[in-house]
Amino acid sequence: MLNVKSLSAAYGESEVLHGLDLAVQPGEIVAIMGRNGMGKTTLMKTLMGIMPEKSGDVTVGDRAVTGMKSHQRVAHGIAYVPQGRMIFSAMTVQENVETGLTVTGQSKVPDDIYELFPVLLEMRDRRGGNLSGGQQQQLAIARALASNPKVLLLDEPTEGIQPSIIRDMARTLRQIRDEKGLSIVVSEQVLSFALDVADRVMVIENGNFVHDSPRAGIDEAKVSKFLSV
Repeated sequence: MLNVKSLSAAYGESEVLHGLDLAVQPGEIVAIMGRNGMGKTTLMKTLMGIMPEKSGDVTVGDRAVTGMKSHQRVAHGIAYVPQGRMIFSAMTVQENVETGLTVTGQSKVPDDIYELFPVLLEMRDRRGGNLSGGQQQQLAIARALASNPKVLLLDEPTEGIQPSIIRDMARTLRQIRDEKGLSIVVSEQVLSFALDVADRVMVIENGNFVHDSPRAGIDEAKVSKFLSV
């Protein structure tokens, strides 16, 4: 569903991603782990078209999205929940979710989105800035789902969120995958969350993938070593 071949990206002369290959199957959840500064966010931004590719190819299904602007990639099935959530704090919950509908031609938020996040239905007239961190993360995911994506990218979704909410989020992401058949790529530093949510765990180090393992056979000690400073 998402196929990345020889993807490189750079800030000016400084190359940050060095020819990455990544294949995510339909309905698969892949966690990309690594310490700060190793390339996780750059990878997400490059897949989303926020940062241009230096070289390489990105396809969604059978459609090449390489070189496309972000809004074009959304129209072709990629949705993105950025680090820090980036919701519209002055807009209501309902208005925030509706911004995700622009590429679908719909004007009404599908009921199944609120079924996934009942708290948002209760709070749909409340301003986004008045929600807790965990509720804002749910709102950011709901907004992304409103664009009816094939691939959902989440950049450090557990950042600043309490452990009990993190467990709920893992359960919700698996439910989204099961009900909607989405492929999900999540960048993460919290190993327990990655093991909770992912079918496969990859580790990025200095812009290269250095480890790739199905969750069932994962060597937790080895992955932990990559994550320790």
